[in-house]
Amino acid sequence: MRCRTFSAAAPFVVLLPLALVAGCAGVAGLHDDGRARNVKAPLALWADRTPAPRIRDEDPGDQRAVPGLARVPSGDMKDTRPEAVVRADFAADGDHPPAPDAVRSPVFHDLTDDGKPDLISAVDLDARTSLLRVYSVRNQVVTRVLALRAVLAGVELAAGHLAVREATKDPRYVSVTDYVWDGSRMGLWDLTLDDYRTPQNPLPTAASSPASPASPASHESPASHGSPASPENPASSENSASPA
Repeated sequence: MRCRTFSAAAPFVVLLPLALVAGCAGVAGLHDDGRARNVKAPLALWADRTPAPRIRDEDPGDQRAVPGLARVPSGDMKDTRPEAVVRADFAADGDHPPAPDAVRSPVFHDLTDDGKPDLISAVDLDARTSLLRVYSVRNQVVTRVLALRAVLAGVELAAGHLAVREATKDPRYVSVTDYVWDGSRMGLWDLTLDDYRTPQNPLPTAASSPASPASPASHESPASHGSPASPENPASSENSASPA
């Protein structure tokens, strides 16, 4: 009896996989899609060559005292002459002073979180490339705390962060590099990609909205907006922070 039961079940066991294969084949049946593409690991070129470590001058947050300037006992960059600071900094690099029309309007904003405004300056080297620099008073000495050479598509201030927007090869997008004071230096906070659009909260400038002598509002910080890492109202103008 047991042998007869086993023999009857055997054909069912054999036919079941065939039925499953026939069901998966569908009406059209099995067909050949051709030879599958071989999957290989990326081929590294010149794997034995590596770049030298980053030199000091390539660190945007490297701090350097600007020589040739008087000490600032108040610790307030508003007590300095922005044009003199920029000229002295260029001279320290061995460069010729920039032309006056190449220097954008100075902006004062507390980025180092000491309750006193720092100086944000931009110099247009040509029609595309600019130098963005931030100066602060450290122990009564005017000190450069951030230096960037970039293709500026915009600069934004929000909650103590400095967001630098740079043009990319795709005109629809800009890269956004976010810097923030970490207690001792201006460090990289975040790097994102954003769409290129018109600023909704631009900083007033001397060219568009001159300030009266009694109210230096054009050099005060703009209203905060958006998230520091991904600004809510990104800028797209070449001169969104402080145009010349």
